[in-house]
Amino acid sequence: MKLKEVIKRADSLAKRYRITKGKEFRLKDVDPNDTADLKSEDKPRAKEILAVGVDALCKLQDMLYAQDRWAVLLIFQALDAAGKDSAIKHVMSGINPQGCQVVSFKVPSAEELDHDFLWRCNKQLPERGRIGIFNRSYYEETLVVRVHPEFLTAQKLPIVPKDIWDDRFRAIRNFERYLTNNGIAVCKFFLHVSKAEQKKRFLERIDDQAKNWKFSATDVKERAHWDEYMKAYEQTIRNTATSYAPWYAVPADNKWFTRLVVAAAVISTLSALNLAYPKLRADKLKELEVAKRGLVAEG
Repeated sequence: MKLKEVIKRADSLAKRYRITKGKEFRLKDVDPNDTADLKSEDKPRAKEILAVGVDALCKLQDMLYAQDRWAVLLIFQALDAAGKDSAIKHVMSGINPQGCQVVSFKVPSAEELDHDFLWRCNKQLPERGRIGIFNRSYYEETLVVRVHPEFLTAQKLPIVPKDIWDDRFRAIRNFERYLTNNGIAVCKFFLHVSKAEQKKRFLERIDDQAKNWKFSATDVKERAHWDEYMKAYEQTIRNTATSYAPWYAVPADNKWFTRLVVAAAVISTLSALNLAYPKLRADKLKELEVAKRGLVAEG
């Protein structure tokens, strides 16, 4: 399939889950089990579609790297067991490692807490020509910290205003506008898994010895705050989804479909940058011709 056709199909799928006008977003409108027009029996076909998408991503990333004008920042946010790692692994499997970097953000260190909340992510931004992937990000400050406001104490803020969340939403919008204006395209994913599916995946991690390492008792404790997290995610997306830094609310109960949507969104984001291989000046083309004649003469 030609690249233009893949991009066209990717745009169509991605648009279904793209949010650019946050105020219109309602989490209840997103079905975690949604698979668009595909059914469970279409999983083999979905695997083939993903392979085509991964190949397209490889070609687009190669142009991104060669052009060296744009960078792309992909942000993944979700509750535990929603499939962030799996989506990153499968969708980015064909990407040249030289042009991609993945950063996972855990609990802030003492050094990070001595800086503003954007600092630790700001210093990990991708260079031009590269794709940066944030597994969690500065959005933890409007999600986990909002559900657990006691974490604000550790940040040693001189003043905690009543409207601190509005302040942080505003700071994030301004930050993402700044990034876009400086050549970093921002694409954000919320992998929306249902409470029932999360429970199923937790039990699989407990029962399968090969998956034991993925499970933490803390995951179950956080599950007790499910409703609070859902509210925090809705408020975060409502306040930070923009045309220049859209969110994608991705159904995550079926990992095979989640990967398709993520791949489609990344393809759509890259294709919008009008990527192309650099064109050489006339003098450089002459150098190539001279080099070619010399190499041919060796034969």
